[in-house]
Amino acid sequence: MSGQPRADNRPPYTRIAGHYRDLISSGELSPGDLLPSIKALSTKWEVSTATADRAMRLLREEKLVQGIPGVGTEVMGRPISLASGSERHDRSGQTQSAWGVGEKSSGHTAGIVKAPEDVARVLGISPGDDVIRRSRVYRDSHGIVSHSTSWIPAEFAQVLPELARSERLKGGLSIDLIARATGRSVDKRADEEGARIATDPDLKLLELEPDTVAAILVLTSQFMDADGEVLEYGVDLGAPGRTRRSLTSATQ
Repeated sequence: MSGQPRADNRPPYTRIAGHYRDLISSGELSPGDLLPSIKALSTKWEVSTATADRAMRLLREEKLVQGIPGVGTEVMGRPISLASGSERHDRSGQTQSAWGVGEKSSGHTAGIVKAPEDVARVLGISPGDDVIRRSRVYRDSHGIVSHSTSWIPAEFAQVLPELARSERLKGGLSIDLIARATGRSVDKRADEEGARIATDPDLKLLELEPDTVAAILVLTSQFMDADGEVLEYGVDLGAPGRTRRSLTSATQ
């Protein structure tokens, strides 16, 4: 295996976890392969054994590896799973990336549009009022994982005009940028999960053939500040065949 990646500002345990996450994602490490022992990792990365163990614990929490008593840390097969907006938020806080292993995002579009009735109800505005709409598609080696849309109050475009630009954000998720620019951070979240037969608009967003009959998962997340005001409303449409695997964050 190659040596340490170039230095960055992440904590050592996230850099170590990220290194092996990338090896698993690229296929350089396959299901059944063993990772170095905690002692070997500690020596290789010049960190304490506690830091090395924390890195492996993070990979175990992500279900990328498993510990086998008397054997070591083994790479697991990657499930085809759909993450919620809240899980992506937690993942970003831990790893500085909202992507799951093997995922990439594309088709980033954004703009200020008129709020649909359901979105207006969640954001506490009137239907037809201006709202920021950001969308992207998450993909992995199997194809589309999900189509994700973030609905954000239009007022934030005044301090963060990049939220309304059709490009991938730099420096974190939209709610991270909002927190840094305004001091209004996420204090609580509300998640819902459901399923439905894909509508014609769903089929188009998921790049499926017209008239396809398929069940899809629909995950919604409301991110609220300390006053209960919604900072962002996320809607994820899971592609047919994707399953749910909830992860409990080690840090809230």
